Parts: sequence; C-alpha cells; structure tokens
Amino acid sequence: MNFFKILIVLTLFFSAIQNSFADSHDKKNIVDQAKNLADKAKEVQAEKEQNIKDTTGEEEVPLNDPFAGNAGTSSGDLITFDSTDPENQKKLTLNNFKLVGIISGKFESYVSLADSSGKVTTIQLNDELEEGLRFIDLRLTEAIFEKEGGKFMVIDFKNKVKEVDEY
Repeated sequence: MNFFKILIVLTLFFSAIQNSFADSHDKKNIVDQAKNLADKAKEVQAEKEQNIKDTTGEEEVPLNDPFAGNAGTSSGDLITFDSTDPENQKKLTLNNFKLVGIISGKFESYVSLADSSGKVTTIQLNDELEEGLRFIDLRLTEAIFEKEGGKFMVIDFKNKVKEVDEY
C-alpha cells in the first residue's frame, strides 16, 4: 500500500512540475510580445516625428522673447551725442523724444523718454537732457523742461510738445 501512495505522490509531483514549466514558458512569450510592441511603438513615434519635421520644414525659432520687448527698452543709459556734429545737435530736441514714464517720489522724481530708435533715457529731476534743456518739474501726465533764456517746454504722454513762457 505504501508503494501505491508513493506512486500517486510522485505522479502528482511530476504533473505539478510540468504545469509550472508551462506557465513560465507563457511568461517568456508575453515578455517577448511586450518588447515587440514597445519596438513597434518607437518606430511609429519616429515616423510621426519625421512627418512633423517634413511638414513644418524645421524653421528656426528666434532666440529672443518677442513679448519681452527689445533690448533698448530695458536700458537706462543716458543718450550721449557728439555735440560738435550739427546733425547730432539737430537730433537733440525734445520733439524727437516721447514721454514713456513718470516716477514721482517723496524725495526724487524721474522721467523716461524714448527716442525714435526705441532707446529709453531716464533722467532725474534737475538733470539736463541736453545742454540748455533741464528737467525741472512734472505733473501727473506731463514733464516740464526749462530752456536757456527762461522759456519752458512741456511734453505729455500724447507726444505733444509745447513751448510756454511760464508753467
């Protein structure tokens, strides 16, 4: 009777081993199928990228941010011209500037003026924009400059420049 018990146990043991080998064989097949699907997905993605490149033509993208403005607007440098050149002296009039900003504080006040090239000049109260044209006062929407000879020039945000005797 022990012989039959041992025989039955061995038969069950061998059939269990056979089932476990069959399961591991299926797992290898599934892993291979997954690798094949991943490779196919990479190929499809590469084809799509190539199609996108072909349709767009790979245009170059500008390196500067178009929403940040140009480099001249962030500059706070004073405009300097050679005063001996008559062409440059002609450029140095308040008519060639546009009022772009007023900063008024308790102790200091500033105005920002932009020229036709877009370069911004910021000057402090009582500074000269050019020889003979000094920034002396500001109001809510305008800046007042004093010319030599006691005349005043007033510029506003609408780019209107007026020459007045008193302000």
